[in-house]
Amino acid sequence: MVKRHCLASEESPAAMLACGFIERIARFERSTALTPRLASLPALSFLALALVVAPLAYAQPAAPPRVAPPGTDSPSPLKPGDAFGTELTLPPRTILYFRGHATWDTAFETLIDAFGSLNDYAERQGIKPNGNPMTIYTQTGDTGFEFWAALPIAEAPKDPPKGDIAIGTTPTGRALKFTHRGSYESLDTTYEAITNYLDDRMLDAKDTFIEEYASGPLKSTGSQLVVDVYVPLK
Repeated sequence: MVKRHCLASEESPAAMLACGFIERIARFERSTALTPRLASLPALSFLALALVVAPLAYAQPAAPPRVAPPGTDSPSPLKPGDAFGTELTLPPRTILYFRGHATWDTAFETLIDAFGSLNDYAERQGIKPNGNPMTIYTQTGDTGFEFWAALPIAEAPKDPPKGDIAIGTTPTGRALKFTHRGSYESLDTTYEAITNYLDDRMLDAKDTFIEEYASGPLKSTGSQLVVDVYVPLK
């Protein structure tokens, strides 16, 4: 199932959102795998290589950095109004949420169950959501994650819930917004693109991120989702 890719640079391990993003780590290991081979070459080989490469480097001027049009970093086609790297300020929003944890292999099923419990409670208490459902990832790791399955509400009820369901507030402050269109499974590709976006611009993300389901509640059938991913920045 889906694993959310690390949204921070390798140069700042303390800022890494999720250590369980194996593909990203594998790419980094492959990129550094040549180091032992280079170290084993004789010094004379390095000198010969430098004599060949240096003239070529001086012969061709460096190309100017490529500036991509907005949205071209997205792995899937975007529609008018979609965002990919749009900066904004997240306001505080009151939410009714279900607190839980899951493994990456059962992420989708666990979230569907969590929203089912949350919706049942809201209906019994007469609480009406006033926004799209969202998942707030509060902690991620190699094998799983901690989350809040949340529904925005106008105001907190007089009798607050107990147990796994609670009243809270969404993360606030400076953030980037990214739109995903497609299946839940293909979110991995979008998170990889988000990671590259942050790395290319040397941006540090916080340890929390949000998925807002603009196309409605998660369902066990159907592959076309519209998910707005919010990445709070340090």
